[in-house]
Amino acid sequence: MRRLVTAAAMAATLMMSATAWAQTKWDLPTAYPDGNFHTQTLRWFADEVRKATDGQLDITLHSNASLFKMPEIKRAVQTGQVPAGEILLSAYGNEDPIFEADAIPFLAAGYPAARELYEAQKPLLEKRLGDQGIRLLYSVAWPGQGIYTKREIAKIADFRGIKFRAYNAATARLAELLGAAPTTVQQAEVPQAFATGVVDAMITSGATGVDVKAWEFSKFYYDTSAMHPRNIVMVGERAWRRLPDDVRTRVLEIAAKAEERGWRESERIAEDTKKTMGQNGLTIVQPSDALMTDVRAVGSTMIEEWVTKAGPDGRKIADALK
Repeated sequence: MRRLVTAAAMAATLMMSATAWAQTKWDLPTAYPDGNFHTQTLRWFADEVRKATDGQLDITLHSNASLFKMPEIKRAVQTGQVPAGEILLSAYGNEDPIFEADAIPFLAAGYPAARELYEAQKPLLEKRLGDQGIRLLYSVAWPGQGIYTKREIAKIADFRGIKFRAYNAATARLAELLGAAPTTVQQAEVPQAFATGVVDAMITSGATGVDVKAWEFSKFYYDTSAMHPRNIVMVGERAWRRLPDDVRTRVLEIAAKAEERGWRESERIAEDTKKTMGQNGLTIVQPSDALMTDVRAVGSTMIEEWVTKAGPDGRKIADALK
């Protein structure tokens, strides 16, 4: 009788474990709104994982900084507050210069160069994140960054004194070298910052310009395509190790597809968003040769500074892009 009871108890335990696993959920915070292509790719990823695992792994997406603000997300993943998250990688450049390689102006301008940069950076990135208990799932580039201003910019001296939105250390340094005053503002706070005079200019993608309706507070968009910062989707190693091998395999397969999907979407919307901004009254400007020469000179200074700061690994990445 005791053996029967024990066997029944073991069976019940196994059934409860299977049920518990079937109900496992991941919360995944991101700072970007539902309409943003990064968020849409992330939602596609979550849906595909749910289908591929028959609901064993259910990822709940928390968009628009509703769960954590972007600067808090990486730490939340590291400490296990959430199993996974999405961040703008370069926002963490103060931790490690390798994290901000894709935010250095003109280090890798244009999509082909941006992909080359990712391939050169990826092994180093995986190692550094791994040392912090984080696993990289996938990474997607933003469209090329351009400069939004309230007033016309004809020469680099016109930036002098302008309050320039910074979203990472690299854009803060760019503002300084342009002669502007850097002011840290997260994406969700951009419209209010412009409306209240906290900032007068910013450098960001057309996708962000559409997200924040830049035409409501800016007049000009200078299409410099200076760099393609990337978002990364990551998972804490402890949460990752709790998944069965077959589930981890499916997640990695879908992550690879999400990465390719995200890059395709980024390229597709690069032109679409500029059209949308123009149709809403923002003046789209191709910078003059003189202005681009000056801005590229600032980029060259930042590249050399970054390589020095990043050391041999920085030089390896820079050399891979020549």
